[in-house]
Amino acid sequence: MCRFRLGKSTFETWDILGVKSVVEQMQKEGYSISPWVTEMISNGINSFYKIDNGKKSYFDLQTKKLNQLPGEGSLVILKNTSNEKIVWKNSGCLLHDIGDGVLNLEFKTKMNTIGSEVLQGINTAIDFAEKDFKGLVIGNEAANFSAGANLGLVFMLAVEQEYDELDYAVRAFQNTNMRLRYSNVPVVVAPAGLTLGGGCEMSLHADKVQAAAETYIGLVELGVGLIPGGGGTKELTLRFSDSIKPGDIETNALRDFFMTIATAKVSTSAFEAYDLHILRKGFDNITLNRKRLLSDAKNAVLSLANAGYVSPQPRHDIRVLGRQGLGVIQAGASAMLAGNYISQYDQMLSLKLGYIMCGGNLSSPSLVSEKYLLDLEREAFLSLLGEKKTLERIQAILTTGKALRN
Repeated sequence: MCRFRLGKSTFETWDILGVKSVVEQMQKEGYSISPWVTEMISNGINSFYKIDNGKKSYFDLQTKKLNQLPGEGSLVILKNTSNEKIVWKNSGCLLHDIGDGVLNLEFKTKMNTIGSEVLQGINTAIDFAEKDFKGLVIGNEAANFSAGANLGLVFMLAVEQEYDELDYAVRAFQNTNMRLRYSNVPVVVAPAGLTLGGGCEMSLHADKVQAAAETYIGLVELGVGLIPGGGGTKELTLRFSDSIKPGDIETNALRDFFMTIATAKVSTSAFEAYDLHILRKGFDNITLNRKRLLSDAKNAVLSLANAGYVSPQPRHDIRVLGRQGLGVIQAGASAMLAGNYISQYDQMLSLKLGYIMCGGNLSSPSLVSEKYLLDLEREAFLSLLGEKKTLERIQAILTTGKALRN
């Protein structure tokens, strides 16, 4: 097996250098060439590997022809995509036509962090998909789907007190995720590996999630002194509202959803993400074989499109508990502080989060809209970027990679 991998890498390198030119140079320097290589060239085959229509072929010594690599026929492999199949690109994204009327948006930033170039990519991908395609997959073949928003840029803007810029950036992220939710074509997100913060929020707003089994997903913003500001807080509040059944104790259900964000929980697998309410049981799916992830996501898009996909409507019926829920969250945070489980600043963050998930200081349980919750979420996010302890936490993560509890 090791010799096969070494040989494959060597021949791919040979292809890059040019088989004929390397052979000519070797002959000049007195090296002997294997007969099968010269026979391959004489038959008009000038590379050991070839990619055609997204499928990779190799030169077979038995048949003396280029044969397709076994097992790749049904897979979507982005690195095999030809330039003709790249519909659009910018500095942070590639938009691939993966066949059958489906597009795939691939992030190419460091750790696939989300910045303005990625938001532009998502909106452009939806534009293309709504015009000429059946749907969109957002996924990649990197080790990690996304480490979240570009925290370094957020920190820089906050230190320089560029609050108008920050407000614009948060609105842009919220609007992009909402457009992803309400696009006219199905959008399937295919996370794998680390899917944190903004990457998780993107998954929460997809029509469907097709997750790799080894997906470590969560809303981790409280660990850096923030709350999820790209629609994540709103979305878990919405899911709490939808989970309530007649006879349920609503405050207990709220606490369950609240703790997912407040403790910055990250699933140890995609299966655990069901328990954290990040994946939806009976709707979002899991792929065990990582190599099949994008293929399964593409099939999920086609399934939704062929079933007669209809864009959902904005929600105005989200039940929030107002002061009733706030009282429970305040009591819990005070008890945690008294037991030295959290700091005073953690307590303040918990109350900020609770204020959003309860719909503000409402006198009784009420029905609110998504826009109402997004406004509360954005206001809280921006206010926390003006707090010294939040900036200290962000700086600690950026410089040491370790969370600071101040």
